[in-house]
Amino acid sequence: MREASEGPGRARLSPIPSELHPELAAALAGMGVESLYSHQAEALLAAVESPTMVTTGTASGKSMCFNLPTLHILCEQTRARALYLYPTKALAQDQARALARFGLTKRVRPAIYDGDTPREARAQIRKSANVVLTNPDMLHVGILPNHGAWAEMFANLAVVVIDEAHVYRGVFGSHVANVLRRLRRIAAAYGTEPRFLLTSATIANPLELAERLTGLEDVRLIDEDGSPAPQRRIAVWNPPLTDEVLGTRRSPLGEAAELLARLARDGARTICFMKSRKGVEVLSRLVKEDLGASDPELAELVVPYRAGYTAQQRRELEARLIGGELRAVITTDALELGIDIGELDAAVVVTFPGTVASLRQMWGRAGRRGRGLAVYVAGEDALDQFFCRHPDEFLDRPVEAAILDHESALIYRAHLLCAAHEGPLDGADAEFLGPRWEAHAEHLESAGELRRRALPAGAFVPRRPGGYPAGEVSLRSASAESFAIVDVSSGELLGSTEAARAHSTVHEGAIYMHMGRSYEVRELDLERRRALVAPFGEDWYTQPKSETDTEIMRLLDRRETLGVTLSFGEVSVTDTVLAYQRRRLSDHAQIDIVGLDLPPTSFATQALWFELDAGALSETVPLEILLGALHATEHAQIAVLPLIAMCDRWDIGGLSTNYHPQTGTATIFLYDGHPGGIGITRTAFQRFEELCRDAHRLIAECPCASGCPSCVQSPKCGNLNEPLHKAGAQALLEWLQSAASEPALPVAL
Repeated sequence: MREASEGPGRARLSPIPSELHPELAAALAGMGVESLYSHQAEALLAAVESPTMVTTGTASGKSMCFNLPTLHILCEQTRARALYLYPTKALAQDQARALARFGLTKRVRPAIYDGDTPREARAQIRKSANVVLTNPDMLHVGILPNHGAWAEMFANLAVVVIDEAHVYRGVFGSHVANVLRRLRRIAAAYGTEPRFLLTSATIANPLELAERLTGLEDVRLIDEDGSPAPQRRIAVWNPPLTDEVLGTRRSPLGEAAELLARLARDGARTICFMKSRKGVEVLSRLVKEDLGASDPELAELVVPYRAGYTAQQRRELEARLIGGELRAVITTDALELGIDIGELDAAVVVTFPGTVASLRQMWGRAGRRGRGLAVYVAGEDALDQFFCRHPDEFLDRPVEAAILDHESALIYRAHLLCAAHEGPLDGADAEFLGPRWEAHAEHLESAGELRRRALPAGAFVPRRPGGYPAGEVSLRSASAESFAIVDVSSGELLGSTEAARAHSTVHEGAIYMHMGRSYEVRELDLERRRALVAPFGEDWYTQPKSETDTEIMRLLDRRETLGVTLSFGEVSVTDTVLAYQRRRLSDHAQIDIVGLDLPPTSFATQALWFELDAGALSETVPLEILLGALHATEHAQIAVLPLIAMCDRWDIGGLSTNYHPQTGTATIFLYDGHPGGIGITRTAFQRFEELCRDAHRLIAECPCASGCPSCVQSPKCGNLNEPLHKAGAQALLEWLQSAASEPALPVAL
């Protein structure tokens, strides 16, 4: 158990600007607002001059930073419209309530337009609402392709608000960046150039993210937080070891359940975050069982909250939260974001959420009454244990960078087709789509997707004008090629998975998770591109065994560092799933291995790779353990890469070999696990030295004897974690650290 404290901070206040529209100033007075935090006043002034990004702490009043300039414009210009984009439906609902509290009903007419909006209400929203609250998915598939029906909004669009911008990273962010460029293009076609106002949790690269998302330059950054920081006690809890040799620990779910029950009995209002929907349901049940034995009335005040509930269920839970009725809510990151859920006393995070930024965001949900408790309950994963060994350092560690690549070829070309459907592509579109749009359009022309037409000269239009390309592009997938996942017991379409991942995730016999439920794959139909699944209730999970090959296609960058040749470029990754292993959930013990007969799959992506001289290494890492050392090093680097880039280890793939035919030597590859790449390994290439330092510390400080899930074992390893040599990896990483200055000493292996 480690504890730390964050002391309270004093607010820095600014007067309400006299230029603010009188009705808005009166509304603020009616709400009891006599002054603004300094960052709110700064944002209000900045929004007049340039696109603005606000990145301040949780509960710092960021919504005022975009609501005030937006409402000022709506009060001054009766025909002006605003578009608010939110990553979750709960946030849009929350913001609609916040706008209503201003009481400007004659001036401000907000309306939510998302998948829950009744069809009979949609026409009226398009006609009369002057603040439309929606999400990127609806903007992409419902609004932009039908911009003619939204002509009134686009012709008067004055403001676009992008709240919680840090969510838009990776594949999702790369898609959303293209959607926003399409939005700017359509607005320009209707004669408007809306100002963009963005907010974000604290991240390493807020300006870069704002510019990459919107395509705009000269974004103004406001990051000096003027709000009072609450006093918060921070506790890091590492469950006790149950087997020191294997490195296994007591279940974090069991530890968290005891803690939540204790907090509920002590009268604390608590929010608890879990990674998975199934984990939310299991932990909720454990807490209710604990409380039910002695305090049944308290058990009824503990509820789960996750995606997958109906709109009515979500609204009821949110109302009970805001009203202070509930004692504890257990949720996925659906409530990590800025929804106002009332005043909470404690925030508990069970297992590392993947990034320091998310952890701080979650912890920030508590303490709105001026004090709070922030707890982190660790799991056995590598980053969890790394965090536990360095809690003070992690609290001070710079947050990660949000990574996206809007020009990732597959994603960019898919949106280029969508843009062509919305209006002919011509030379003027370089302002919105970038200078390389025409080369991609020519590629689509040669593929039979676009054609040039005579007038206007050279403009690109869809080859099939009656198509609906936006309907074929999921914002959560890098590739348009996908496999449908169908529940044979009900005939329900559960979802889809990228074609590049189908063989490893939904092969016959695989256990597939959806909405917190387990399904067994009965058949993978390659011809019809679908996986047929059925509900599953047994005590095992599956892990695929595969063979991976990489082919270097194009070198983009290279440098010498740490005694190796480090390269970055485009590669082709070929995976062949050979079998799958069944393991018990209770103790992870192997049950059996089942062979598969599947064809190989290939995809192009971005990668870094570094070449090692086996001869120079031989005194430090003997040849007979080299492959195990390389493999363990690869796993450790993948495990800590999320500390540099905001990603998950499942977004990254790797290959280690003691001889690669193209490099002619021992080589480790790390590649983006999404077709086309999304910029993760580009960041790793730039910060390779930091990556190696973190990987070395991860291994060197783990107390296990020969490798465990807390250091070099990976839950996604295609070779089922064979061979791995922990000591060899430690020696190799120490050799890298010392190679730049002096030869490494041999390490006893």
